[in-house]
Amino acid sequence: MGEIRDKTVWVTGASSGIGRALALRLARHNNFVIASARRRETLVELQKCAPSRIQILDCDVADDNAMAAVPARLNEFSDHLDMVIACAGTCEYDNDLQLESAMYRRVFDANFFGVINTLRIALPLLSVSPAPIFAALGSLSSVVPFPRAEAYGSSKAALDYFLASVRADSCHTNLKVVCIRPGFVDTPLTARNDFDMPFLISPERAAIYIESGLSKGKSVIDFPRRLSWPLRFFGFFRFIWFRFCTPRISRIRTLRKN
Repeated sequence: MGEIRDKTVWVTGASSGIGRALALRLARHNNFVIASARRRETLVELQKCAPSRIQILDCDVADDNAMAAVPARLNEFSDHLDMVIACAGTCEYDNDLQLESAMYRRVFDANFFGVINTLRIALPLLSVSPAPIFAALGSLSSVVPFPRAEAYGSSKAALDYFLASVRADSCHTNLKVVCIRPGFVDTPLTARNDFDMPFLISPERAAIYIESGLSKGKSVIDFPRRLSWPLRFFGFFRFIWFRFCTPRISRIRTLRKN
């Protein structure tokens, strides 16, 4: 497995789950990590694990107004960024096709617009690095459509396309754009799931996959393979997915009448 060393890295969503595991792993490998999340108290606890290698910057990436103060705060820590890993996000499910627009907006604000805010703020500092990397946490749920995942899966599919478009737009620059698409990872978000999660892995294992993929220069990092490969197959042959798979996992039997 490859390692990343001696870089300045901004990690959002670092208070728990994959973001926290990545911040700790990168700090152990002699990187200077700027860790961000909404909850300052959890970031303070994280910093205690590597006080000389982790600095904290509490912010809500989905709040446009609050993010206006972030560039100045980033500049207090460093005059450049070698890498940004946008891990902040949320998950809510649409049960029985309620189609509540407020819920969809919450999910998109965190999973999609939060990444846009992060990239916009990071670009000036990334431009100083000789080999800048911007990576964001998507999901394997964007490969095929899952029941109840209309909001979450759509936000990750939109993110997937956004990152690919940024990659196309920046092809004449030295910016590397990476989409990270994990399967099920044991985090506080997935702990709320009320269904079986095949091939569930730990955040620490996810961090290993991500660091290895980034060190190898991958543009898309899918893991674990035993889940990503079957889903990619169904992504190519969606008629099989809809014919045999979705009838087994969909919970809706009749449409709402009110």
